[in-house]
Amino acid sequence: MRDSDHYEPYEGPAGGWGSVQSLTKYALEEGHVLQNSAILAKQNKPDGFACVSCAWAKPADPHPAEFCENGAKATFWELTTKRAGPDFFAQHTATELQTWPDYDLEATGRLTHPMRFNHETDRYEPVSWGKAFAEIGRELSAIRADDPKKTVFYASGRASLETSYMYGLMARIYGNNNLPDSSNMCHESTSVALPKSIGVPVGTVRLDDFEKTDAIFFFGQNVGSNSPRMLHDLQKASKRGVPIVSFNPLRERGLERFTNPQSPIEMATGSETRISSEYYQVKAGGDIAAITGICKALLEMDAQAVEAGRQSLLDHAFLSEHTHGSSEFLDYVKSSDWDELERHSGLTSEALTRAATTYAKAERVIGVYGMGLTQHKLGVTTVRMLANLLFLRGNIGKDGAGICPVRGHSNVQGQRTVGISEKPELVPLDKLKALYHFEPPTETGYSTVDACGAIIRGEVSAFIGLGGNFLRAVPERELMEQAWPKMRLTVQIATKLNRGQLFNGEVAYLLPCLGRIEIDEQASGTQVVTMEDSTSCIHASRGFAKPASEHLLSEPRIVAEIAKATLPDAIHVPWSDWVDDYSKVRDAIEDTYPEIFENFNARMFTPGGFPKPLAARHREWNTENGKANFVVPEALSASFQTGTEPDVLRLITLRSNDQFNTTVYGYSDRFRGINGTRMVVLMNTLDMERLDIQNGEIVAMETKANDHVHRRMEGFEVVNYNIPSGCVGAYYPECNALIPLWQHADESKVPAAKSVPVRVVKMQAAMDQTAA
Repeated sequence: MRDSDHYEPYEGPAGGWGSVQSLTKYALEEGHVLQNSAILAKQNKPDGFACVSCAWAKPADPHPAEFCENGAKATFWELTTKRAGPDFFAQHTATELQTWPDYDLEATGRLTHPMRFNHETDRYEPVSWGKAFAEIGRELSAIRADDPKKTVFYASGRASLETSYMYGLMARIYGNNNLPDSSNMCHESTSVALPKSIGVPVGTVRLDDFEKTDAIFFFGQNVGSNSPRMLHDLQKASKRGVPIVSFNPLRERGLERFTNPQSPIEMATGSETRISSEYYQVKAGGDIAAITGICKALLEMDAQAVEAGRQSLLDHAFLSEHTHGSSEFLDYVKSSDWDELERHSGLTSEALTRAATTYAKAERVIGVYGMGLTQHKLGVTTVRMLANLLFLRGNIGKDGAGICPVRGHSNVQGQRTVGISEKPELVPLDKLKALYHFEPPTETGYSTVDACGAIIRGEVSAFIGLGGNFLRAVPERELMEQAWPKMRLTVQIATKLNRGQLFNGEVAYLLPCLGRIEIDEQASGTQVVTMEDSTSCIHASRGFAKPASEHLLSEPRIVAEIAKATLPDAIHVPWSDWVDDYSKVRDAIEDTYPEIFENFNARMFTPGGFPKPLAARHREWNTENGKANFVVPEALSASFQTGTEPDVLRLITLRSNDQFNTTVYGYSDRFRGINGTRMVVLMNTLDMERLDIQNGEIVAMETKANDHVHRRMEGFEVVNYNIPSGCVGAYYPECNALIPLWQHADESKVPAAKSVPVRVVKMQAAMDQTAA
């Protein structure tokens, strides 16, 4: 086998000098190093700004540098000196820009002027804000008069609580609940699973629980790339002897070892902290089987303990008083076959018994997980299975224990809290009706998958995008890009150029907004916005940088102006007053959600944030039966691929060390040793030998789906990698073209991006098949 051209194994830890060198290089490329470095000192501080990258908790007592490598990259990315203004768009057509890589598009810099797309010239052209809002209002009003359900209001996870509240209200007064957001693509499985299991849609863990826990069980979350600040909490736990047991298909460096860049001693000596004490490379979609195996081993050990006269390993008092369905679940576990558990999980019974032994010895256990659990056909069931495991020893509702979904974008959880949801039952419609004197729509709106299907079918006339890169982030990219221009109106509110803005409706606008780190001056003075982190704590965030352009408007201002131009009948909504003074929006949020946001304006600068009430932390279960509920899984495999076809593999879409969500900062996935390209496919040696594929060979991938849609991507370089047999890995969002829209999680409709059934084929074979 020839060597891969772009792969060289990385031997260093997460963090360390590799992180410092990467960040220094990146800072120099973006310019204004000294100014931006000073602003970094304010990142994730009680009197500073919330990181525009991940949503990990902001401590009350922060480090001097409370940012990670990727968080700092996100800050430099937003504060770049590069600009994409009218001159840039005059030089490049949309058709040309569609050929540019994602990195090159965003690397053009900050957007500076409102732009309208001209289909005749195939270019964006500058337009005044007044004309933009007037035409957008006319178009939306006409569509509303025809059918308000034909408009989609999408929100990415970056918009503040203030903007999100205004945006959701605008959509509902307009006449629909079509409010898909980035939750639909990642943790909607959590939002569906946890209310059934514990009565709240979010995790129960606070930051200080990591200081009290006896063990941490990690499932399907790459902390080193996706939430690196969490490594500080894991490092502290590890140093006091807490076992960290990780289940993940790939051996991710952040889950293995860490050198703290903020420790002079560690940096000088090169010392490393062990993160995972046990590491199990579970097969993609095999977590249900793995958790069932842990439970089965626990029950076997419990039977032995009871027979020997020792204390039971199960928390029978908790199970009896607080749970429902334990008997059925325990019967299921006892009847499970070890051979089947091993086959579906890819792990041995000895390995699962070892993990169960660690679990049994700990009095307080935290279960952490990410999209490795949620993005499968049975993603909802998999999340509930982790809750099952925690129930067995009473690890919900006590200090140092609980379930901890790690959210992605910085306010994606908070948006849901203030009404960004397609599900009307999650929003206090009666309060909105009383406050603003309108009849809120009660019909369930479009989720992300629903919106995509409706766009493909030609049933959507307008799409408003509040941030994000929707067209690049969603599945079924080829069909989506073909259907997108058939819409009448597309509006994108953004800070930078991305691919989703290059496919345009008949009337199309690109509206540049202030970034979160920039100073936001309105009529009453400098404004502050708020966010909710992954641990349900709410923080204030204020900007410190000079805006990239004098022509930028804030997100609340843009939303308000669109609303005023579209909804002249919404006379009871003080849009202009809210824009003049964001504290008045917070008053409105408090009026709508008084149990969550009591004394909102007074508490928003609380160090560490002020916590959202979570009944399950106090063993109060807001479920239909008032209990924490077990679930019996309907299958051991969470994946769509359950057959035995030897040439069908499970594709795991991955994010690199040099990206966050769809934003690509560069072509260095340092921890995985991949440099200079993102078009790689990671393969197990046994699969390569079985399929006669060589290391470094250029191959194609094709989706196995019996729906008469041919999904194929070419040009992937094969990298021989430590990944479970039967699985392959490749980068998101590039591989979204391989994900069928209908392959999503049951109940939650989260795209099943962590186990896409694919075939890896030689290029000539792929071309021959296409020709045939």
